[in-house]
Parts: sequence; structure tokens; C-alpha cells
Amino acid sequence: MNKGKADVLLGLQWGDEGKGKVVDVLTPEYDVVARFQGGPNAGHTLEFEGEKYVLRSIPSGIFQGGKINIIGNGVVLAPDLFMAEAKDLEKSGHELKSRLHISKKAHLIMPTHRILDAALEAAKGKNKVGTTGKGIGPTYTDKVSRNGLRVGDILENFEEKYAAHKARHEEMLRSLNYTDYDITEVEKVWMEGIEYMKQFPIVDSEHEVNNLLREGKSILCEGAQGTMLDVDFGSYPFVTSSNTICAGACTGLGVGPNKIGNVYGIMKAYCTRVGAGPFPTELFDETGRLIRDLGHEYGAVTGRERRCGWIDLVALRYSIMVNGVTQLIMMKSDVLDGFDTIKACVAYKQNGKEINYFPYNIEEGIEPVYVEMPGWKTDMTKFTSEEQFPKAFVDYIKFLETQLETPIKIISIGPDRAQTIIRK
Repeated sequence: MNKGKADVLLGLQWGDEGKGKVVDVLTPEYDVVARFQGGPNAGHTLEFEGEKYVLRSIPSGIFQGGKINIIGNGVVLAPDLFMAEAKDLEKSGHELKSRLHISKKAHLIMPTHRILDAALEAAKGKNKVGTTGKGIGPTYTDKVSRNGLRVGDILENFEEKYAAHKARHEEMLRSLNYTDYDITEVEKVWMEGIEYMKQFPIVDSEHEVNNLLREGKSILCEGAQGTMLDVDFGSYPFVTSSNTICAGACTGLGVGPNKIGNVYGIMKAYCTRVGAGPFPTELFDETGRLIRDLGHEYGAVTGRERRCGWIDLVALRYSIMVNGVTQLIMMKSDVLDGFDTIKACVAYKQNGKEINYFPYNIEEGIEPVYVEMPGWKTDMTKFTSEEQFPKAFVDYIKFLETQLETPIKIISIGPDRAQTIIRK
């Protein structure tokens, strides 16, 4: 943690790495937590004191009292889903309205964006991306085509602006021959969400963030999804619609690159992916199913089954490079506690040639090259310090640090906040 700096925390794989838990663990060290991209298609699961929470749009620092939490301009926000999420948190005793600030420049996900999402995915036939159907892609499309509706728009002449955007979407749906839908009820709740949002501080977040940094405050920037889903550097076109990498914190919050401090890269001790798209280390056998079941690998928002495989060090080296990662955080180590042997992909074979870099296309002709190591065969879930780690696990950590040329500073050995080992 650096005073007057913005540290960034993001996923290095295909999302679902456990970012929410780590933000919650690190928040006591920071004055502010700010979410910089993504929408309610991302679910951050947190467990503590016998309770389980799933956050979709609200930063994961909201559980630590007194901290400012900011939804940045790079986020796309669905008012109805935001309202439901916030009211659930308020019911459980968490005060939000003074501490949760929303950027005027964040874009709104309209009900018709969700219909467009379904229509456009259906039009792709066999080439589906595997979207969550939350309207994320169409909202970001409107943003970059300069047709977006933003949070700041709700403060003046909103009904007129909304009607114009809705009419444009309806015309697009007619052109796609997608007319069998009814948003009457959804739209009613959505408008209630708009009124509910007005109860929160709606701010010029870029000014707020930079003023806080000038005052010497420390900010933790929270990313969603993962590096391999980045719209520029991920496994395109099977990606999300925003920049999930460290640079996304600069554009998603209005922070200059010279204000970035530590970059925390989060990875699982293995690898998962949700939805369509290439996944070089995916396991289709009993081992893959066992990892899925032991790790409870189902989407926090969608409930979709996650595809599972061994850790991919080729992809991780690439992610570390494009993000400038300074510290690694390894999640779900406990899921591998019972395995006799552990594998790690150290290179790819592409068209018969071995490569150790992440290529332009990983959709075809990629074969993982594995190193196999002995498992630790120890239940680590109740450990409280790294001195308790078995030798085989210590060797696994050293192997990963050598391969990735980056220190692993935090290790998670279970879903609870307390099941976190911070290494010396």
C-alpha cells in the first residue's frame, strides 16, 4: 500500500479468480476502493462470519466500515440490478448511501440492451461468444459509437433522453427480426432503480479520485473479469467488452499512469473458464470434474458450470507482462490438497513447434507442454502461517515464482476471509 498512489488488483486468467475476497482482505490498508470496469456480469463472492455475499457492481470494499467506495466511469451499471444488490446489503446491516459514490460518466445498461444482447448472440448461430445476456456488450458498443446514456444524464431531462435511446434500440431489433419481447415489467423496475440511484452521491469521479490522491489517500482499484478476457489482449473474440488489464484502471477512473503503485495479480492454483472460447489446459476427464466439484466452480452470477484445467504459465507470463504485475496472489490452493500429482503448463506446442510465448491465435493447433510435480496430500484449510505448509506445496510455490519471475505474496487456503496467508 502506497499513500498518494493507486494500487491495482486484477485477475490474470479468465476471471473468477477470487478478486472479491482479496479486496475485502486488503481493504483495511486502504482509504478508498474503486471499481474501474465491467458490469453486473461479474460476480465477486465473499464469505465471512458465516455469511456469503455476491457483489456484481458494488466494490468489494463496502464491508469494511468507513471506507469510501467508488463506481468508476469505466463501469456499466444496470439501475435495477444495482438497486437489488444495494438493498440486499442494506438489509444485512451495511450502510451504503454516504459511502458509495457513483461516477456521472458511468454508462447505463438499458432494458433494451439486454434484448439486443440476446438478439445479437442468436444471430451469430454457431459462432456464439457465450455472453451472460446482461447487456454488457451492447452498452459498451453504444459507448464507443458515441450513443451511450450515462449516469449523469439522469439528473436532467432524463425521460426525453431515455425515449430517444430506446427508440433507436427498437429500430435495431426490428432490423434483426427480433420483435418477440416485452420489457414492460423490467422497465418499471429499471425506472425505480434510476430513482433509487439518485439517493447516492453522483460525482465527477475523476476529480474525486485525483483529489484523494493529492491528499495522500491510498486507493485500491478493483478490476472485474480477467486479463485473458481483455478486449484487446484476451482470447478475442471470446472476450468481454472492456479493458480488464491495469491500463483499464487509468481509463476507468481517470488516473495517470504515474499514480499507479503496486499491481496485484490474482490467479488460481489451477485454471478455469466460463462460456465459449479456447482454453489450452482444459481437462475433459475425471480430474477436471473433480477440480470443478472441489472448487465449487460455478458462476457467482449465472450459476454456469466453469470449465477446469491445470495452471497455464504461458498465459500467466503474458498477463504479468501486459499488466506490469508486482505481486502475485494465489487462490484456491486448498482445492488441490488431495491430488497425488499436480501439473503445470510451461509451454505450448503449436503445429509441432514448441513455443513459450502467448500467440496471436490459441483457437487451433495448441497442445500444452506439462511439468508434473508431486502433490502435497495435506489439508491446509486450517493453517494460520506459511511455516505450516508441507514441503511439496512450498516447492510448488517456488516453482511458480521461478517460472513467473514474480513473488507470490498472498495465498488463499479457503473461501473465508480468515483463510488467507500473507507471506513474509
